[in-house]
Amino acid sequence: MTSYTETEKSFLDYLKEMNAIREAVTLIQWDLRTKIPKKGVEQRSEVVGYLSQKLHQMQVSDKMKSFIDDLKDNTEDEIIQKSILECLDTYEKNRKIPESEYKEFVMLQSKSEAVWQEARDKSDFTLFQPYLEKLVDYNRKFANYWGFEDNIYDALLNNYEPGVTVKTLDEVFPKVRKSLTELLKKIQNSSVKPNTTLLTTHFPKQDQESFSIEILNRMGYDFEAGRLDDTIHPFEITVNLNDVRITTRYDEMDFRMAVFGIIHEAGHALYEQNIDKKLEATPLASGTSMGIHESQSLFWENFLGRNKVFWESHYDLFKNHAPKHFKEVDVHEFYQAVNDVKPSFIRIEADELTYPLHIMVRYELEKGLINGDIEVKDLPKLWNEKMVEYLGIEPPTDKEGVLQDIHWAGGDFGYFPSYALGYMYAAQFKDKMAQSIDIDNVIKSGDFSPIRAWLTENIHQYGKMKKPLDILNDVTGEGLNPDHLINYLTSKYSEIYKF
Repeated sequence: MTSYTETEKSFLDYLKEMNAIREAVTLIQWDLRTKIPKKGVEQRSEVVGYLSQKLHQMQVSDKMKSFIDDLKDNTEDEIIQKSILECLDTYEKNRKIPESEYKEFVMLQSKSEAVWQEARDKSDFTLFQPYLEKLVDYNRKFANYWGFEDNIYDALLNNYEPGVTVKTLDEVFPKVRKSLTELLKKIQNSSVKPNTTLLTTHFPKQDQESFSIEILNRMGYDFEAGRLDDTIHPFEITVNLNDVRITTRYDEMDFRMAVFGIIHEAGHALYEQNIDKKLEATPLASGTSMGIHESQSLFWENFLGRNKVFWESHYDLFKNHAPKHFKEVDVHEFYQAVNDVKPSFIRIEADELTYPLHIMVRYELEKGLINGDIEVKDLPKLWNEKMVEYLGIEPPTDKEGVLQDIHWAGGDFGYFPSYALGYMYAAQFKDKMAQSIDIDNVIKSGDFSPIRAWLTENIHQYGKMKKPLDILNDVTGEGLNPDHLINYLTSKYSEIYKF
């Protein structure tokens, strides 16, 4: 049993108290996005604001400062050392934000998400515009409070992907975009045209769910420490390491939305469920960054869920749950159809090749907003122009364009780049894993535990004990390298489209 000093014990107790508030806020946020009646939003938002303010007060209190001063250079326990550093980072960031502004921002987040849902349903950006303008202003304020060296947007990026800057993204993204747009042109010029109509038949929600649960069990998602629910915008949320929830959206005329979405969110959940339990109730008990987190969801969704061997070995299982229609569909035609490349308006419905281009649209726009180069009122027009430039299509409505994602409604500026970064990380992890595991044979077996074990050993268990770029270097032996992703997509789609 670990022996702690009185100060260390007091610090760990203080963290537990903070964590109790965080858990309550997290559970309320889950409810706000899944089950809450419309008329309950206003009061629930006030509760979130109150609890968040209390948590904020504890994070920047004199007591917290005392713990940091006493333990920063005076503890031999590694978990306490790293926890202190996390608390110091949070202390310095939040101390710079006036308490009243932080409370107002949190309340605005909750209200904005509810208004965004209404604006999305009505496809009317003007309903959401005044809320988004305030959210952008708050993010600019906070970024200036925190400080930055080269670009104000770097201060926001640091919240989600420490170590990555605008300079990094502006070097890597154009290279990826050029490669993907060239691949897209070759695909569009190919005579091979997968028949996606064979996928669009009525597929009852309960049957999609039952197949998905079979796959979740094979992935190792622990239903005794999680649950699956419906929502408008799918997400994973961690109440604690023994309560990691996932959600999805069902489309009974296109099973891909839910099936691939569930695999994706379960990738996030497996990360959280397999963090070392010794980190529970500390600020280290979560994924180290959104990019590393996204690498886990995209690894499972794309490198397993869209894998040829996966469907060859799991097609009979799929047909056991699917409508009779699929009994007449050849598995090769099915595989080609689920990997069809066609620019789409909706990011979460995008194929794996064009998906990063959706992220780049959002990155360019929010970077422009935070730098003051563009105004919120111009977003619908600029969004559509970027979609035409990058993907060659123009959304017909705001619902299919600028209003499709919840992130800005939640005030999460700096988040979107992590999706594309995560895809690059995932490709690097996959290539490294392949050096010690025959991934295709593991998939054929139907027992995916060797894959999960490798990810847990190399990534999951550490939580925030390691920084994202340290994990990338430790696991792969190199820094960010987009060539792994480019090579993967080139190889896969040149085979499917015969070029």
